[in-house]
Amino acid sequence: MGLAVAEGLLKKGGWNVHLLDVNAQRGQETATKLGDRAHFYQTNVTSYASLAGVFERVFKSEGRLDFVFANAGIVERWNFYETHSGSGPPPEPDQAVIDINLKAVISTSYLAQHYFRLCPTKDAAGQSLIMTASTGGLYKAPFCSMYTASKHGVVGFMRSIADHYYAHDNIRVNAICPSSVRTNLLDDSAWSEFPQEYFTPIEKIVETVLMLIEGGDLVDTKGVKIPQGKDFGRAVEISQTNHYFREQVEYSDDVLRAMMAATDVAADETQDKRFAKS
Repeated sequence: MGLAVAEGLLKKGGWNVHLLDVNAQRGQETATKLGDRAHFYQTNVTSYASLAGVFERVFKSEGRLDFVFANAGIVERWNFYETHSGSGPPPEPDQAVIDINLKAVISTSYLAQHYFRLCPTKDAAGQSLIMTASTGGLYKAPFCSMYTASKHGVVGFMRSIADHYYAHDNIRVNAICPSSVRTNLLDDSAWSEFPQEYFTPIEKIVETVLMLIEGGDLVDTKGVKIPQGKDFGRAVEISQTNHYFREQVEYSDDVLRAMMAATDVAADETQDKRFAKS
């Protein structure tokens, strides 16, 4: 999906794209095929130092940053439900999916905030940070429970930072929640277990991401309208050729609404006091 979005930006024109991947050979070959406006950096997104170093290099080369796509993701390839024989505790679970799908998104968002702020000039529409979640971030998916947990985390994280990023720095933060897209997330044998007629085309992912980058007045497949100035903090579910703006669950009562409102730091001028060290 990241490559398809990069291609979409280059086709749109006026963009330089910077691609990050752990596979150096594949990444460099891809950047070469895309042309002079594409640049590749071998990066381990689970390493803050590696990720921060790339942000620094990109910013120094461009002098600005307009869009960040936090898209890296994997699914677990082991059985969380496996039975272990013998005495003593079972082996430690492999939590690489949490490190890549959630922790790396948090690091990316943290770095994007910093470098967005450093830009000398900014577009009126605001800079854009988009995270890749999943329909697995909205529903249960027992076959990949850790993947689902990570994507639920992405949606909650996005919704939690979006108001602050926009109110203080005019950064629009959104998340896409695609249904099954035939990528290299799974191999062919695993994808064959899904109903083939229900896959979401990669072109719809690109269309949705470009829509969120551009911002402004937005409309989903059901006709739900999001006005300009409210085009952030959106979890956009994508299924086949449709996209839907998904709101968070309703508060159970006014007490919960008031308590959760107290956690909002978007427009609180005294917020630094909350984080001050004693």
